[in-house]
Amino acid sequence: MPRWTLAALIALAATPALAHVKWFAPFIVGAAPASPWLTLGDPWFWAALGLVLVFFLATRIIEWTSLGMAILAGIDNGTAPLWTRADDFMRAVIGAFFVAIFSVGGVYLTPDLQTPSEWVSWAQLAIAAGVFWRWTMPLSALGIIALWVLALRDYDFFHLLDYLALGLATAGYLVLAASGDWDWRGLRFQVLRWGVAIALMWSSLEKFAYPDWFYPLVEEKPFLTFGLPRDIFIPMAGVAEFTLGFGLTGTPLVRRLSALALLVIFTAAVWPFGRIDLVGHALIMAILVLIVVDPSPRLHHWRALRETLWGIPPGLLLALAGFAALYWGLHAAVYGPEGIETSPGQTHLPSEEHPHEAP
Repeated sequence: MPRWTLAALIALAATPALAHVKWFAPFIVGAAPASPWLTLGDPWFWAALGLVLVFFLATRIIEWTSLGMAILAGIDNGTAPLWTRADDFMRAVIGAFFVAIFSVGGVYLTPDLQTPSEWVSWAQLAIAAGVFWRWTMPLSALGIIALWVLALRDYDFFHLLDYLALGLATAGYLVLAASGDWDWRGLRFQVLRWGVAIALMWSSLEKFAYPDWFYPLVEEKPFLTFGLPRDIFIPMAGVAEFTLGFGLTGTPLVRRLSALALLVIFTAAVWPFGRIDLVGHALIMAILVLIVVDPSPRLHHWRALRETLWGIPPGLLLALAGFAALYWGLHAAVYGPEGIETSPGQTHLPSEEHPHEAP
């Protein structure tokens, strides 16, 4: 197997180990990001992108065959018991997640958003309690959004964008699942799927904008790169994370295999990173499970483009260009073209001796 192919597969296998670097390593959100032209000039970036396109195209071709239909039918049959209890599963996970956040204490919604306010933890316990009754589910949804807004007191807007899509998707699910209108209620799992897809595509851009954030983590846990040089591994891992997130918006076999790959990797990442990683990614992992078991046969929007082979490459490139333009453009709008060298709300301060100890 050619070396670049092996490298791309390894990067694909290790992506989520670096999914939320802010939980484990120093960062300055307002610092000027690296120029996107550096990424566009990196041959490893294009090698990884090309390999993923081959995977998507091959999967789509197989999906049209009897083999593809047999694979989908097998997944449907094997996961039908879970799909029939999908709402019970999702509500239980949301409740367990907020109980875990309550137990950790001192954080808004996610590990790197720390707060000294004790009442925030109790509010998250109330959110957990609210997911088990239909009439209180919208209140829990309101609580999730309210905590994100309150976190703006202590953290930069750009920082909180990391968690906006997933937070809105979870809140949207609770509102739609409680709805008595079956047309609206039928959108609840789509909202979750798109929320996770957007969250992954957005967070992946850190690997291109701030590769130096990942250096201490890679040096502390060198096995993450499987022996690859860090400056090869990090951008290729970014491609893998973005494209698998994009894959969640694709046709049934593409999105299910993308979700399965992400689920396996997120689960494997728990061993080196521990309980914080498990708690922080619990909602994402639960939604990935639902994407795997979702038997919806077709796409709902823009089918003429998204279900064809010729639509996959431009769709992926347009998504990548659009997210990159939004990321770099918003950063420049918030912090200016030169950025700033200090930023409020850092969970981990840079330290040569103890790079990952919280202050």
